[in-house]
Amino acid sequence: MPCLGVLGGMGPAATVDFMSKLVALTPASHDQEHLPVLVASLPQIPDRSAAILGQGKDPLPALLEGLRLLNQAGVGLITIPCATSHHWYDNLSAQSKAPILHIARATAQRIAQGGHAMLLATRGTIASGFFRDELIAQGMTVEIPDPETEQITVDDCIRLVKEGRAPSANQLMERLLERADARGIRTFILGCTELPLAARGIARDGLTLIDSTLELARQAVEHGLRQGWNRQPIVDVPMIDHPG
Repeated sequence: MPCLGVLGGMGPAATVDFMSKLVALTPASHDQEHLPVLVASLPQIPDRSAAILGQGKDPLPALLEGLRLLNQAGVGLITIPCATSHHWYDNLSAQSKAPILHIARATAQRIAQGGHAMLLATRGTIASGFFRDELIAQGMTVEIPDPETEQITVDDCIRLVKEGRAPSANQLMERLLERADARGIRTFILGCTELPLAARGIARDGLTLIDSTLELARQAVEHGLRQGWNRQPIVDVPMIDHPG
């Protein structure tokens, strides 16, 4: 049965947040109207940002193994609720039978043409440039945090969410947005899937927070509903071969 595949665990809380948004975005009055989803939550995949910066192990083999599991299970579309992993998007897509949604592309496509925004993301995502390139292609001018001040706060927000300390991350995010707002930045791209959890509940007049997790989930739901995956009975789920 075709369904949505999720390559997650990067990190676990971000994957749960993505799943929650999938459910919230799906128009359903009972269980059977929701989309079927297979999740491979693999938190042992090496750190993506560290690898891009030349400070850690290459995560591509582990990412490809996760894709293999999902493709073997027969999923019809794959999402990866980890923005930094999209540095390897071309490599992953080339070896996946199922198409893979691109989180930065999904985010950029929801933004009105033009405008100015600050991209909040991991240092790896910023160094890679893929997210910024997608936003610029949409006509935006993109600012990145100062690496010695603002980016340290972004790093801390991501780390605190991964540690299960979202309230502390929320306080840091509030201060970061307040300082940036004071110098005229009113739109922020939450370009790491931990950051929507750090920004949860923050609301300031005139401030726009664009949630990349939400936009990825929105495109996934739209695709699944167009395919009618929520209307197909479970008839045969392929068995997954295990090594050894």
